[in-house]
Amino acid sequence: MKKLFIAVLALVSIAVVAAGCGGEKKAAPAADKKVVLKVGATAVPHAEILNHIKANLAKDGVEMEVIEFSDYVKPNLSLNDKELDANFFQHEPYLNKFAVERNMKLISAGKVHIEPMGIYSEKIKDLNNVPNGAKIAIPNDPTNGGRALAILQSAKLLKLKDGVGVNATVGDITSNEKKLQIVEIEAALLPRSMGDVDLSVINSNFAMEAKLNPVKDSLFTEPKESPYANVVAVRQGDEKRPEIQKLMKALQSPETKKFIEEKYKGAVVPAF
Repeated sequence: MKKLFIAVLALVSIAVVAAGCGGEKKAAPAADKKVVLKVGATAVPHAEILNHIKANLAKDGVEMEVIEFSDYVKPNLSLNDKELDANFFQHEPYLNKFAVERNMKLISAGKVHIEPMGIYSEKIKDLNNVPNGAKIAIPNDPTNGGRALAILQSAKLLKLKDGVGVNATVGDITSNEKKLQIVEIEAALLPRSMGDVDLSVINSNFAMEAKLNPVKDSLFTEPKESPYANVVAVRQGDEKRPEIQKLMKALQSPETKKFIEEKYKGAVVPAF
């Protein structure tokens, strides 16, 4: 009887040890589990830049899912509604204005690049030959519209009130000697509407999507001291999340800077 008891006890001990070993094996993969990061972006150049850093982020334990958008409103709404962890498509003045107007706690996690806005045309080869009454299309969202008007002023096609900055509207035009007609169109549709107007002031991302080269094809390009750096937007407080910090480190790395410079050749300029 004593021998039987010892044998049973030995079997129980082996089972406990085996169970313990099994538990250790199951726990190990949890340490290797990747964090999924959903980032909204417009296609060019934002999604291209994100996809370039995707493999490096994966090595750092962050599995990034890039979700593409074709407009300037839904990415911020999705971020605010926690459908995204971050987005990358807009410049800082637009983000700040959007957040204030919609009472959303969205902030910049950091600057990545500048996309110089340009003036394009299918009909005019030289801005000195812009006819009287010419139609000029600009983005219909407030900050990009004000930015476009500032570019038209820099190109000496019109004059604006002093100090209006990014808040300029058509009503702020103080001098329009050629009686230019300003037509406000959704930013994404500007390249497609070029045949209907004489000039179009287009954001570089939409220009590049339409196979326009901002360096070669634009008649006039925004000055390089532009304050319109494109940023990664997050919900306030999320900028401290380790995976967001890893995202920014990858986006602001020397490797990413080299990628931007070599791929876009001046159409997109690093802002870090």
